[in-house]
Amino acid sequence: MSAVLFTGFPGFLGSSLLPRTLRREPDARAVALVQQRWLGRAREALNAIERDDPSIAGRTDLVVGDITTPGLGLDDAVRARLLDGPLEIFHLAAVYDLSVAPEIAWRVNVEGTRHVVDLARAAADGAGLRRLQYVSTCYVSGRYDGLFFEDDLEIGQRFANHYDHTKHEAERVVAKARDAGLPVTIYRPSVVVGDSVTGRTQKFDGPYYVLQLLLRQRGTALMPLPRGAARVAFNLVPSDFVVDGIAALAGYDGARGRTVALAQPDPPSVTRMCEAFAEQAGLRLRTVPMATGLAAFGIDHVPGVGRLFKVPSSTLEYLTHPTLYDTTATTTLLAEVGVRCPSFAEHVGPMVEFFRAHPDIGSAAMV
Repeated sequence: MSAVLFTGFPGFLGSSLLPRTLRREPDARAVALVQQRWLGRAREALNAIERDDPSIAGRTDLVVGDITTPGLGLDDAVRARLLDGPLEIFHLAAVYDLSVAPEIAWRVNVEGTRHVVDLARAAADGAGLRRLQYVSTCYVSGRYDGLFFEDDLEIGQRFANHYDHTKHEAERVVAKARDAGLPVTIYRPSVVVGDSVTGRTQKFDGPYYVLQLLLRQRGTALMPLPRGAARVAFNLVPSDFVVDGIAALAGYDGARGRTVALAQPDPPSVTRMCEAFAEQAGLRLRTVPMATGLAAFGIDHVPGVGRLFKVPSSTLEYLTHPTLYDTTATTTLLAEVGVRCPSFAEHVGPMVEFFRAHPDIGSAAMV
């Protein structure tokens, strides 16, 4: 029997992709690698998945482990079982906090990926690796000023935070293994927001900080934005597009060896994004020019400013992000499996409505 290993369960991607993968591979058994602190939550998530689809019940094992540990913290019996037959790996676990300490980001994102690749190599040398499905990010581009193509990686870019930098270094590890012959697909989502139809999401971060600032106002909403915001693209995609894209391409031979930019082909500008949020909320928008450096300093150092804006200073750099993402090859590839990225105009309404209806959801993400 073949096995499918998931890291990052029960996070959003893992919880979404695990049942779809089991349905795609009816003879496979899933193994979800879970940190001890998330084991209870993982059991709850798995119970919910199996209630929703009894046909896949009993085909998933929850295994305690840690990607930051050599060998992923797996005992010999579990490792032997994974390597006993064909193995597919979904490496989804990562630290997503833009303000994370550098040593934590490096340990999880880079060393964790290196340990997963080591297991993938062992599988390739044994009964066989079907494919390593690795979720990276578009922001391996750093702050490259220009058009960033799917196959770009090393182009002299600089990085504004440890998340982008360590995800870049982690992708280098995966790309090196791919170039040496390992079967790999790399997926690079841009900023992921709620479902395109329901708006549902597990957390409010990124552009939701902008949205909450607008929705705390009435009538005319003031929005401080950097100069040139009308010329800066903000690339955001709905979560169902990301899940649909990965799920479809994971079983598609044409995606093997490819890097896939799961980004919006026609992203709105920062100003247009704010205008659309205001329109959906019935507000008149008035933008106020403000240097991002000054705004970040105020949030971090001026008493009361951080509490007033409720926007982490680390997110402000994305309002001046200079990179544009080419999705030409990805759009063609996704069309072959029947997946299309909804336009921002199609999903902004559900995004705003879900945010307004669920003020209890926070910004914390699971590692």
